[in-house]
Amino acid sequence: MDAGVEAHDPIGRRRRAHGGLGLLALARRRIRASEVWLTAIAIGIGALAGLSTLVIAACAHGLQWLFYGVGPNQRLSTITVVPPAAVLVPVIGGLALGLMTWLWGRRRSLTIVDPVEANALHGGRMSMRESLFLAVQSIISNGSGASVGLEAAYAQMGAAIASKTGGTLNLRRSDLRTFVGAGAGAAIAAAFGAPLTGAFYAFEIIIGSYAVGNIAPVVGAALAGALVVHFLGEGGLVIHVFATDSLTLTHYLLFAILGVICAVLGIAIMRLVALVERVAARAPGPRWIRPALGGFLLAGLAWMQPQTLSSGHGALAMDLAAHLVLASLGWLILAKASASIIALGFGFRGGLFFASLFLGSLVGRFYALALTALSAHHGIDPVAASLVGMGAMAVAIIGGPFTMTFLVLETTGDFALTAATLAASITASLVVRELFGYSFSTWRLHMRGETIRSAQDVGWMRTLTAGRMMRGDAKSIAAAASIEEFRSRYPLGSARWVVALDDAGRYAGIIRVATVHADPDAGGPIGGKAITRNAWLLPSMNIKEVMRIFDETESDELAVVGDDGKVLGVLTEAYATRRYAEELEKARRDLAGGE
Repeated sequence: MDAGVEAHDPIGRRRRAHGGLGLLALARRRIRASEVWLTAIAIGIGALAGLSTLVIAACAHGLQWLFYGVGPNQRLSTITVVPPAAVLVPVIGGLALGLMTWLWGRRRSLTIVDPVEANALHGGRMSMRESLFLAVQSIISNGSGASVGLEAAYAQMGAAIASKTGGTLNLRRSDLRTFVGAGAGAAIAAAFGAPLTGAFYAFEIIIGSYAVGNIAPVVGAALAGALVVHFLGEGGLVIHVFATDSLTLTHYLLFAILGVICAVLGIAIMRLVALVERVAARAPGPRWIRPALGGFLLAGLAWMQPQTLSSGHGALAMDLAAHLVLASLGWLILAKASASIIALGFGFRGGLFFASLFLGSLVGRFYALALTALSAHHGIDPVAASLVGMGAMAVAIIGGPFTMTFLVLETTGDFALTAATLAASITASLVVRELFGYSFSTWRLHMRGETIRSAQDVGWMRTLTAGRMMRGDAKSIAAAASIEEFRSRYPLGSARWVVALDDAGRYAGIIRVATVHADPDAGGPIGGKAITRNAWLLPSMNIKEVMRIFDETESDELAVVGDDGKVLGVLTEAYATRRYAEELEKARRDLAGGE
């Protein structure tokens, strides 16, 4: 059919369009029903996440080359002197970041959903546009020398690619959450050249649980991300070190103490970031100027200690081979921690992933040298202590004890050191959970008013509200009506309960029909028979809040009342309990990989 005939055949065009949509729907159903297809697509997502990681890293390094003159194989944190022409680069970067964020905020929300929040509250849904903006913010922050890492941008873009792909395929909520974890894990695997680290990052931090159905997509994506970087000739984090394989119980106890120290320092850093944010918020002037103000402080720190620049990749490797004394280590720990706190507190964008690794390595080395000075080192090698501290500090701030343990294993290849890291990491995790309860990502969400403590899916609880579960056909009667009138209007069997309303039509309690008919001698207004006069539900209350109020009131039914006091409906405890159990069972099946 030629173009002219086709243009006059709208019915044919519609049939072909419907046929194309039908094929797409069929493909979606087949993909959703097949773990092989899901794994294959996850591998493709992992490859794209690896590529995006390389692009982000190249862009940030390009800015560092432009501003600081670092070579292609040089890390910014390894420079010994900040060039005079580059002293104010953090200020310029902060100004550019502040203006860009201000312009963005005029059109869109500045609250960007990260992978943890997406999986916990939004069923894995993320915005690609917002994720790209966050990546640009992180590139400017890291490229101008702020003490923040790019790992948050890596994970954000990997997760956004996965979320966009899963949304296009119309995946189920559980599969989309798995894809988001796989994409973020693949990006971390690419960043460190460590597929096991990336996979466990997905499980522990982004998905929030391990499940049989998650293993193949997550591991496949992590392997793909790491292999893409490897084939393109980019090396991961590799540290050559040997720790004695004759670790004793004393060694493990000393490393556990190191885990406690890292946990306390990690909590302090997270709280100080929030404190500096509050202080910066009170600074005079417009909001967009705050990163530039922080840039002045960072420039001063960098002038005194250049290793505070950027996240610290080069400085970590350099310091492991250096002979540092306690005073130098103490100054480095203070300077690097201060730089990271200032950068994040004043609005630079990025994360604490690698900064926590660098800080942990310094703290571990300081710990080993302090034990030596006290004649209590028991043969602990300072380099080994650095790597154990690296894992423990990262667990304290980021979370994921197995993630950081596998990072040490994949970067060193030392199994004895891995066991020591696991002991310190689990100790740090226990202390943080007991004393603080948050990782850095969930702590930032807590500061925004959220209550989540991990990426486990609690979003369904927020959508299962009293307003959605209630029955909107509640029968009612004026509280001033007589009992005789009530019995006439509502004989036994006509209803179980009736809502009483005051003179203004507002909620005045619930009346049980059987109770009224059981007392033939009762008189006076029917409002005297009302129960739960001071207890009701709001339509926005989620299932957890609903069940708590049912427990407190010990009532079988409660009215759902609007802000104006008008009754919207009634919800029974039996129905709420059944809906709660159904959703819990669905979540259990998703976790177990069942249908």
